[in-house]
Amino acid sequence: MNFKIFSTFTGAGGLDIGFHGDFNFLNTHYPKLNFKTLKALEINQQACDTLKNNNKYFSDTDVINKDITKVNPNDFQNENYDVLLGGFPCVTFSVVGKQVGLKDDINGKLYESFVGFVEALQPKIFLAENVKGILSANKGEAIKIITKRFEDTGYKLKVKLINFADYGVPQLRQRVLFIGIRKDIKDEFNIPKPTHQENHITVEEAFKSINKNCINNNFMKQLVTTTAKLKAIPEGGNFKDLPPELAIKGLMSNIYRKLDRKKPAYTVLASGGGGTWTYHYKHPRALTNRERARLQSFPDDLIFKGSNTEVRRQIGNAVPSVGVYPFAKEIERILNNTI
Repeated sequence: MNFKIFSTFTGAGGLDIGFHGDFNFLNTHYPKLNFKTLKALEINQQACDTLKNNNKYFSDTDVINKDITKVNPNDFQNENYDVLLGGFPCVTFSVVGKQVGLKDDINGKLYESFVGFVEALQPKIFLAENVKGILSANKGEAIKIITKRFEDTGYKLKVKLINFADYGVPQLRQRVLFIGIRKDIKDEFNIPKPTHQENHITVEEAFKSINKNCINNNFMKQLVTTTAKLKAIPEGGNFKDLPPELAIKGLMSNIYRKLDRKKPAYTVLASGGGGTWTYHYKHPRALTNRERARLQSFPDDLIFKGSNTEVRRQIGNAVPSVGVYPFAKEIERILNNTI
């Protein structure tokens, strides 16, 4: 049987693909798992187009192009979903230890909407993903409030900070996973053991055999001055390595970072201005979106829809499919024991 997924904040579907399985990444096949995404709720039209145009992975999916805060979860409560997925944004609180401002803050509304789906659907298991910063928001009080909120809906919660590079993703990407098991289920979620903690996949390995003519592999438009800067920066370096004539004035974050071919990539960003586009270790240019997709462990046959900037956003916001796959396998094990 297939376990039914209701997906929220779906984006380009990286999290869902990790649950579906039956995909290839860097000469490794990830076998099919017994999950189907039947509903995908996503506000961005271009991301919805990506989902709708990839029948191999989302042929059974009803894609709902709406704002989650405008959707009533009670409309779906009789459809008996096994799993709820989603990555609500990082929530902060205006008064430490109190849920003040949630109704007025946009991220607070999104978080509460996700909790509303947990309450209405009562899935057997939910998995949510968030940035590392959620652990320290409001001096650690935010995570306490969020944890209690999930537990009060009737779930045993595990919160785990992971580095997806430890699970076969060629990128140093630290994210927090929230795994909720409904309290009537006696089984416990066991955090999967890292598969690549001692042998991270490097950028050089990740970029092997990319077909130059494949879709989403076009070069980005780039200023001549940007090319000059990148030529002056060594592999693995950044703007701090620029000579005086190309130096950038002012207080800047760590920009114009070139990859190191012998290491995993640093965290791929979804957006940002000049100097934030992630740069090739050898060639003086920004990465193509297909190269970004490799760093996020998307299968090569997943086609992204939208402009270069929009596709960059979809890729950068995604949950790496390869990294979440072992967590999906553990959830499948638990669900199999409930049949």
